[in-house]
Amino acid sequence: MSAREADQAGRPPQPDGKAVIAVSRLTKTYSTQAGPVPVLHGIDFTLREGEFAAVMGPSGSGKSTFMNILGCLDHLTGGRYELAGQDVEALDNDALASLRNRVIGFVFQGFNLLQRATLEDNVALPLVYAGVDRATRRQRARDMLAKVGLAKYAQSRPNQISGGQQQRVAIARALVNEPRLILADEPTGNLDSKTSDEVMDLFCALNDEGISIVLVTHELDIAQYARRLVRFHDGLLVEDTPVLNRSWHGVKP
Repeated sequence: MSAREADQAGRPPQPDGKAVIAVSRLTKTYSTQAGPVPVLHGIDFTLREGEFAAVMGPSGSGKSTFMNILGCLDHLTGGRYELAGQDVEALDNDALASLRNRVIGFVFQGFNLLQRATLEDNVALPLVYAGVDRATRRQRARDMLAKVGLAKYAQSRPNQISGGQQQRVAIARALVNEPRLILADEPTGNLDSKTSDEVMDLFCALNDEGISIVLVTHELDIAQYARRLVRFHDGLLVEDTPVLNRSWHGVKP
């Protein structure tokens, strides 16, 4: 059953692809002057190719730390994390950076765009770090801007477009390396309801193309766009359930 057929049938699809993320017995403890502070306690989580999970939980629940570990931006204290089949703790810094850049695209709440650079240059930035030649960078950046509906703004600056459009640019930048996985941290947190819906429709369209997504949100209506709802509380993963009635209706923005 396809993702769209499953949605129409009112039940989530059952991805049968390989695990993009496989976390087992994951723990995280921070060392402070007052002593060790445990944040995550024995987390088990698997995300397969084509899945879309929304992560929720109150402040201090551990969800942000969990996302930082998934993004290889922080180290786990105990347990095991495999990203695209590779044990991240077994990799040196260069190998880990290479794996992260190949597999993951990041989208943040604050857009994180360079204000003095054109949208095209913003989108192309990950390709600069990857050593891609200038002509290829430009073409791929233009292709990604077209994919998110912003081709005509390629030479504009971030301050010349709306917040929703800036988030689309951030998504285009996340896509430019053709990642298998997108990690999105509160991507609609700075947007109004209508614009949030448009951005989430874009995420759903990308997921329908096979890109795996993990998205952190405080808003249940945003989480309803995902296929799975994962809740954290006090450093524990307390819920992992399918979203039976997704908000997306298969209409690309």
